[in-house]
Amino acid sequence: MSKNCSFNRNTQHTFPARRVNHEGPTQMNSKSYQDLLHNWNDLPREVVRKGVERVGFRGDDVMCVMNWLTPGMQVFPHSHTFEQLVVIVQGRVRFHLDEEVIEGGPGTMIRIPPHVVHYAEPIGDEVVLNLDVFAPLREDYRHLVEYQADEFAAKDASAGASA
Repeated sequence: MSKNCSFNRNTQHTFPARRVNHEGPTQMNSKSYQDLLHNWNDLPREVVRKGVERVGFRGDDVMCVMNWLTPGMQVFPHSHTFEQLVVIVQGRVRFHLDEEVIEGGPGTMIRIPPHVVHYAEPIGDEVVLNLDVFAPLREDYRHLVEYQADEFAAKDASAGASA
């Protein structure tokens, strides 16, 4: 199977409309889907350490964390028991994974396996936007998604009751 794809981002592409079946119960009830819309630029950022800020966004069982990595940031080699998916949205970054160093820019994706010591550092003068994806939800990052508490109140309450 070829990995080559011809898709010109400067061309307007149209795709056929698709009919969606909305039969059956919905979990939204009195809420609007507009309530599920968030923008990472509008959320209060947590300052992690010098040069690193982040916000979070969650689904039922997945969490995304947008990190702003500023050139000259304080690095923090670490590892954890779960895998981490990383997508570079903006800027260039140097990843340190155990003893190996790799570089990437916008569109770069990397899977960091569990227990691998890793960290990232920006290359150049541009702030790096680094989107991390974790599944299941990270309990130690749950504070980042408190603004979504109403969206998941019933699910989280039932999960707590069954634990």
